[in-house]
Amino acid sequence: MTLTCAIIDDEPLALGLLESYVKKMPSLELCGLYSSAIEAMKSLPDKPADLLFLDIQMPELNGLEFSRMVPESTRIILTTAFGQYALDGYKVNALDYLLKPISYADFTGAVNKAIQWFELKQKAETGPAGTAPGKEMKYIYVKSDYKLVQIELEKILYIEGLKDYIKIHLEDMARPILSLTSLKAMEEKLPADRFIRVHRSFIVQKPKIKIIEKGRIIFGKDYIPISDSYKQELQNYVNEHII
Repeated sequence: MTLTCAIIDDEPLALGLLESYVKKMPSLELCGLYSSAIEAMKSLPDKPADLLFLDIQMPELNGLEFSRMVPESTRIILTTAFGQYALDGYKVNALDYLLKPISYADFTGAVNKAIQWFELKQKAETGPAGTAPGKEMKYIYVKSDYKLVQIELEKILYIEGLKDYIKIHLEDMARPILSLTSLKAMEEKLPADRFIRVHRSFIVQKPKIKIIEKGRIIFGKDYIPISDSYKQELQNYVNEHII
């Protein structure tokens, strides 16, 4: 797999170093070199790159601000001289971050992570070779803590939506998987015949619903509220299985 990439950094030495690293890797094709985010804005929207090496600290428009303007299809690797920006990188859905001065080993590690991300994304979208069209979806990939994690749909109990994150609660894990995405985006990805929205903040897997009591779905010690706006759809599903 070959990825197109662009570099944005206001430091000439850092820009030149990353350019030299990119040229050493046959899996990368350099399509843009910019000394500011303002400069990059003139051409990147028309010719989006697969991967963007983006400096955080830049005048006028910093990397974190610019990262929110790039197309969803572009993945970002942040570069910074300060380690405390790692959390900010997670908030803007960056694949990784590189701490300056950037070594070639760290650079290749981040690139390999990006390649794995695109390969897994491609696999998730197209399915394994030989998969028949319309075959039931068995798993999804979500981004969690700079990694793509495969989740078997069969193991999902319910999904909880927070402000900018979701928590995926699995039946064989004590702690949920945290991912930076919206509950709406997750709902659109999940098969509707297996999952149902019961509250603005909760999606549950239909076959996993064992107990409904006093307007709540009970999963062990967890109580999932059922809101009025979603109550009828859930009731219709339950009625189909009442003896």
